[in-house]
Amino acid sequence: MIILYIVAGILLTISFIADKRKTTKALKIALKKFRKILPAFLTMLIFVSVLLYLFPDDLIVKYLGSGTKYISTLLASIIGSITLMPGFIAFPLAGILRQQGVSYMVLSAFTTTLMLVGIITFPIEKEYFGVNVTLIRNIFSYIIALIVALITGFVFGEIL
Repeated sequence: MIILYIVAGILLTISFIADKRKTTKALKIALKKFRKILPAFLTMLIFVSVLLYLFPDDLIVKYLGSGTKYISTLLASIIGSITLMPGFIAFPLAGILRQQGVSYMVLSAFTTTLMLVGIITFPIEKEYFGVNVTLIRNIFSYIIALIVALITGFVFGEIL
């Protein structure tokens, strides 16, 4: 990640040397957009923190590791759709859940909806894309996530 920051810094410096006026103007526009999105982003961050506190790892394992695979898959897809976490947290969490006995199909539904479906990010998305586009994107993403989970279950021999 540090490499990306270094590359961005170098490119910003090159841009500034090439045309100070345009670079300054672009930075002002970026700052204005950042200020506009900051309240919604902070609200989302607080909401995610509360959700992660309410749904600790042990609780997730309890409901996703037992029962029928289809109900667990559906439950995992709902939890994944609601929860928001970055990949560097989600995938190690999936590894922990796998060690606890959660099936690949359930993990696939959880991680795929976690990355694709954004119920928590809906307010921010609708601001930029509109309600219809955001709704269609989330619905199709959810369907795709369930298809991916079923394919994963088939590949790993968890369903016939």
